[in-house]
Amino acid sequence: MDAATAPPPAAVEIVALTKRYAAGAPPAVDQIDLRIASGSYCCLLGPSGCGKSTTLRMVAGHESVSSGDILLDNRNITNLPAAARGTAMMFQSFALFPHLSALDNVAFSLKMKGIARAERHRRAKHLLERVAMGHLSERKPAELSGGQQQRVALARALITEPRVLLLDEPLSALDPFLRIQMRAELRRWQKELGLTFIHVTHSQEEAMALADTMVVMNHGLIEQVGSPHRVYNHPASEFVARFMGGHNVFATGDGLVAVRNDHTRIVPADGEAGLPAQVTDIEYQGTYVLIGLRLAEVRPERSGVSVLLSERAFVTRPCAVGEHVRLAWSDADARALGPGATRRGEPPPDAPASRPAPLAALAAMAA
Repeated sequence: MDAATAPPPAAVEIVALTKRYAAGAPPAVDQIDLRIASGSYCCLLGPSGCGKSTTLRMVAGHESVSSGDILLDNRNITNLPAAARGTAMMFQSFALFPHLSALDNVAFSLKMKGIARAERHRRAKHLLERVAMGHLSERKPAELSGGQQQRVALARALITEPRVLLLDEPLSALDPFLRIQMRAELRRWQKELGLTFIHVTHSQEEAMALADTMVVMNHGLIEQVGSPHRVYNHPASEFVARFMGGHNVFATGDGLVAVRNDHTRIVPADGEAGLPAQVTDIEYQGTYVLIGLRLAEVRPERSGVSVLLSERAFVTRPCAVGEHVRLAWSDADARALGPGATRRGEPPPDAPASRPAPLAALAAMAA
């Protein structure tokens, strides 16, 4: 590979990384490979128990590695102690010392290194000023709001001058309004500092708002890696489509396809195109109306679908609970779904077709 086509250097490279907690049990993380570009914001996303926090803790050095390697700027850090890795961790609970002021919380790691009081306080004050907390440096954690505590926790992580900042669900303890505000601040700090951020979350909205790269995990495996736009608009598997939300999954004679619910249309029941369905619920969401439907003659686990209409479109053509309708969409909006991630050595499930069946074929199947 020549220099023109070589990928950019990865701040973090994970190679066949595995974590087993008990012999004979499925691994919590199973031989995953991942490259995270230098200076990027990467979100590890997935349901509880998918392995995302275990992966983060292994990168941080807070969890031992069963097998595989972790590299930071081409330096193997797999077996190094946490303090020698060039990473810093920002925990979900912030983990501030309640008896110390914000200033002393930030300066604590420098105190452990034997740095003189005047110097460590100078550096801590500089970082607190940078996160707009300089005027509250003498307050203790109990005297600070959740957002202010988060800023102190960020400054404490940054004082070690890490190459990579690791964030374990840092917004989950905040109220919804503050969570949105802090999302914007995290993104701004990441760009200003030029650091690589690896952020664990179970919130699809949070990951899409923050990430340059999203990593969707399931049962210790990586299902898909890509930009938020790519993952949302081109889900690789049924799991990704359903977990990301906003998609309907339809089984066809050629395999599974996903269609965004805002690209799915409701047409009259006496029409020829589309699939027959019945309206089960209607949820007003302000600028949009979310309509739940149940497909006819479809397996129960795939019968529930939804359509997201603009408020104006719903007012123009309203429908009612219990009404029989048909669902239609453009063939260009259908995405063929792959079989999903499998453990190494296991045969993949039956592969779906490489292209989605046209809508006309779906209508014929349902007729």
